[in-house]
Amino acid sequence: MSDTLPILLVPDARLKARARPVLAEHAPALSDLVPRMFATMYRAPGIGLAAPQVGVPLRLVVVDLLPEEKPTPIVLVNPEIVAASEETTTREEGCLSLPGQYADVTRPSRVRVRHLDLAGAAHEIDAEGLLAACLQHELDHLDGVLFVDHLSPLKRNMILRRLAKEKRLKEPQ
Repeated sequence: MSDTLPILLVPDARLKARARPVLAEHAPALSDLVPRMFATMYRAPGIGLAAPQVGVPLRLVVVDLLPEEKPTPIVLVNPEIVAASEETTTREEGCLSLPGQYADVTRPSRVRVRHLDLAGAAHEIDAEGLLAACLQHELDHLDGVLFVDHLSPLKRNMILRRLAKEKRLKEPQ
């Protein structure tokens, strides 16, 4: 399996920065980066990973919901949500950049995402359910938005304090 990459953890400032569009000149680097992102995501384990989470400030996302336990990898280059339902769904979310922290997040139930593949061909995905939530979560990362940013200030601060406390407890004295 490819080498994995270190996942940035909150409060790393790079997680709050807006990612840059992927350009043709980035293509050679992506052939190495994408397999490493998948390896990192699978090892974590997770179902989605955005390039900013591994310190690469580009608009690139990898997703694999592993339906029936079979890998079904999706690579999204320069993804954007072009349509979202008015109907919403609330589901529990977690994030590899906030390990062990979960909260209910309300998002549009269905989205249409336009993106490029690694060859530069345009695609659209009509997603609902877990895939819709995952895509919205990962695309948020490209704009420096974390799932806790969708919570009330009270809930967000509780999670961030808990994360900071867990980090302190793990550090050698």
